[in-house]
Parts: sequence; C-alpha cells; structure tokens
Amino acid sequence: MTDLNFIFSRRSIRRLTEEKVSDDQVKKLLEAAMAAPTAMNLQPWHFVVIEDAGKLADLRKILPFGKMHAPLAISVCGNLGPVKKLVTERFWVQDCSAATENLLLAANGLGLGAVWCGVHPISRLENAVNTILNLPDSVIPLNVVYIGHPAEQKPARTQYDQRKISRNIFGSPWESAAGED
Repeated sequence: MTDLNFIFSRRSIRRLTEEKVSDDQVKKLLEAAMAAPTAMNLQPWHFVVIEDAGKLADLRKILPFGKMHAPLAISVCGNLGPVKKLVTERFWVQDCSAATENLLLAANGLGLGAVWCGVHPISRLENAVNTILNLPDSVIPLNVVYIGHPAEQKPARTQYDQRKISRNIFGSPWESAAGED
C-alpha cells in the first residue's frame, strides 16, 4: 500500500448525477466511517442517512454551502448521550471528523463523489439540521456529506507546502533528507 493516489485524488465533488447510490455502497461508506480511530474507542458518532427528496431539499435551503443536488446525504453527528464522559464531550468533534474523512476516502474509492458541508459549531445551522433530522438533544450534527455519482472530474493533487512545516520548534524549517523542497 505505497500508492497514496486514493488520498490525492479525493476532491470535493459538487456536481453529482441523479443516479441512486446503492444500499451496498452506503453500507461500505458507513463501515469505512466507523473504522476511524476514536478517543478511548468510545465511538461517539451517529450517522443519519438521508435519501428523502424533501429532506434533501430542506437541507439545501438551510446550508449556505450545501446547495448541491445529490441523491444521498449522510449527516455525521456526535452522540453525547450513551457515554457521558469528559473525553466524549471534549473529543467528539475529532472522532467524528476522522469518521467523515474515512467516509470521503471510501466514497472516492468506490468511484463516488462527495463533499463535506460543515454544520457545527454554528448554532443556527445545528438547530436547523436538528429540526430537519429530528435529532434528540444529546446528538449534535457535525456536518452533512452529500454523496452521489460524480458529474465532474477533478485532477488528483496535493496541497503540500514546505512553508507550513517546522522541525522541532515552530519556525525552524523542515527539509526532507532527500533534499526536496
């Protein structure tokens, strides 16, 4: 597993076809998401799979950067109810972000397109998504990920920037042993 193209080729895809994402693909996306690391393995997530056209339209209305037409969306949420521990309250965002990135990489690996639209920590967006998805008070929506078959292609890329790397202390330049920039 030395080829990292599956990471570099993951791009935000905002133009999607109307073709349905199969239940098998959705299950694989969720399995990949739940393979993410979590603090103390508490897995403080809950995933809401949204296929209902009315709910998707409601989400498009309230999400400022979520106007995409997609046959599917998954809201990755932090569920603080079952395990009320300080670690869960402090690390659910990181845990659910790791799950979201796994979901995005899995979508790319399955030939699907996806885009992450943030919800948390903007209260008005959280409240609107809570209402649309009927979330209990203990569940906080981190994001909505639109998923579908891509109607656009983007080239693979890295956004590597040597200036954003330090060695040992901030501001001390890091250079690879190979002498690359």
